[in-house]
Formats: sequence, structure tokens, C-alpha cells
Amino acid sequence: MEYLRWSHQNNIATITIARPPANALSSGLLSELSAVLDEIEPNREIRAIVIHGEGRFFSAGADIKEFTTVTSSEGFSNLGKFGQELFDRMEKFPKPIIAAIHGAALGGGLELAMACHIRLVSENAKLGLPELQLGLIPGFAGSQRLPKYVGVARAAEMLFTAEPITGVEAVQYGLANHAYSETEVLEQAYMLAGKIAKKSPGSIKAAIELLNYAKTEEFYEGSKKESELFGKVFVSNDGKEGIQAFIEKREPHFKGE
Repeated sequence: MEYLRWSHQNNIATITIARPPANALSSGLLSELSAVLDEIEPNREIRAIVIHGEGRFFSAGADIKEFTTVTSSEGFSNLGKFGQELFDRMEKFPKPIIAAIHGAALGGGLELAMACHIRLVSENAKLGLPELQLGLIPGFAGSQRLPKYVGVARAAEMLFTAEPITGVEAVQYGLANHAYSETEVLEQAYMLAGKIAKKSPGSIKAAIELLNYAKTEEFYEGSKKESELFGKVFVSNDGKEGIQAFIEKREPHFKGE
């Protein structure tokens, strides 16, 4: 694999996002993640999963440069649907997935983390959905999952301002389970995974299935609408300007077009 590494020991699988420096989520990385889940799911020895990022970040977001290769609204919508389906699979995955977040989980990185069953964060981590800073919107169901964890008002503030919150704030707001120092996060994730791995796989699977009943039909309708608007926003003039400004490392100039 080009973007991920994975292994397992003591009934725990480790998935490492290894695409430095930002661990940006490309379509290739997402395809590899899907393939890893295909391998892990039937493996009876694996009872819990820890996913983390190599280097400075968990994941600083989607691969913006890859977006420049997509030219149609339909293409962007299909990309959004692919990410949504993968992250929905993760949320329903029969083995608990723990995200060990350090550095930053932004944009697609936070959408990936929100699809995990449990999130542990470093105290100084940055978590947010900065897409509106680029004149874009989240595309992997971030607009639907974030309000589930932090409430609609807080989600609105995070989306509209595009400003991240800290790991400590993420715990306070209900977005993360626990915050630790950066050197402790991964160790604590393995400790938690170890506790979970001792439980009956059948009862864990049943509990995950029951938790997913908390999703409403509105969630799925919202996700469908998000992928549709994801495509329209990306091919707008403001969307193109936001992407170009990001690549050129300058402030975007939006005209409302």
C-alpha cells in the first residue's frame, strides 16, 4: 500500500495514515482504507482497531490539489458519495474503531475521525471543518455528524467561522471522549482497545448495531443533499477561487458567484 500501513497484535489492529506531511485524504488513500477494512472484517483474531496518523498530524484534511483534477459537479458529488459510504461503513463496522488524534484533524480528517466509534485526542490538537474558508463545504457527511456530537448551534459556529477547536474543547463539547498529552494519546488508545478486545465479539457487534439505530432518516437525507451541494459548490466560481487560493497560499477573494 502507498498511503497506509496496518498490522495487528494482541487482538488489536493498527491502521497508520502514512502520507506526510499532512496525511491528506486522497481518493487513493480512501480506497486503501476500504481494502484494509475488507481484510480486517473477517479476521477473527482482531477485536478492536486503532487508527492514527504518522508524523505531525492525524490528518490535516482532504487532498485539495487532487480536487483540481475533477472538473464536473457530478464528479465532485461522486467523490463525496464515495467518502460518505466508506465512513458510514466505518460507523457500522462490527469491530470498534478508535481514532487516536494528535496535531490536527481538519476537514476530511475530522470527518474520518467522526466516523470512528471513539475519539481520543491530544490536549493541543486542532479539530475543525475549515471548508468554508475556501468557499467550499464538507463532503463526507461532516455537516451531518458534527451536530450529532456538539449540537446544532456549536456546529454552526464551527462551520461558519471555519475555526478549529482544541482537543480539550472537543472533550468539553462531546466531540471526543478523552484528552491526553500528545505523547500519551496512542498509548491510551491501545489501553482502551485492550479493554474492549476482552469483551465478547458478538455482544460488541450487537452494541454497534444498536448504536446505529440512533441515526435518523434525516441523517441519510442530509448526507445525500450534502453530496449534491458538494458538487455544485466545487464547480462554482467561488469554489474554484478558494481551491486556487489554497494552492497559491493566499487569501481567497469571493464574489458570491
